[in-house]
Amino acid sequence: MTPIDVRPSSRRLPPGQIQTRKWPVLHYGPIPTIDPSSWRLRVTGAVERPFELDWATLSALPRQDVLCDIHCVTRWSRFDNRFAGVPIRTILGRARPDPRATFVMVHGAPDFTTNVPLADLDRSGNLLATHFGDEPLTAEHGGPVRLVIPHRYFWKSAKWLTGFEFLHEDEPGFWERNGYHMRGDPWTEERHGSDDYLRMRRGPRG
Repeated sequence: MTPIDVRPSSRRLPPGQIQTRKWPVLHYGPIPTIDPSSWRLRVTGAVERPFELDWATLSALPRQDVLCDIHCVTRWSRFDNRFAGVPIRTILGRARPDPRATFVMVHGAPDFTTNVPLADLDRSGNLLATHFGDEPLTAEHGGPVRLVIPHRYFWKSAKWLTGFEFLHEDEPGFWERNGYHMRGDPWTEERHGSDDYLRMRRGPRG
């Protein structure tokens, strides 16, 4: 299968990053062990068709390879990564988000969350990735299924993916409540803190 190539055509290393050939393993807390036979993806919230997928149903969906660069907020970047999985647009097409749904809370086991604008999620290079290269994703790297959103810092590509919750308004997830940026754009170094989140915590001022 010919991969979708979403690597930049010119400048590839965002500011403040260092290129590495390794793929560091970074996570908070213990690595969950998820049996694919018990894995579920729940799609809920502001959608026309809420649904749940099991592993067999996911495996039967059309697949795509993606060739991309990945950028971690801890300042490493890894070029030329090939992921394989189910295009996110397949999930969006089945769910049919409400026209007022502009954000998505991404859920990962055991109880991690991160927020993503729907416009960032709805891109051709984004995957529910089950493989890296020709091998199944290991638990250390988010297997059996992780989200891959190459154009954002990699914490937005949630490991151990379990659900998408569609929202009418933005809300901070676990990582954003604990100091990470609400958007996470590597090219403008949106690493830590966010004026948007500070305004949300303060509430309206008059």
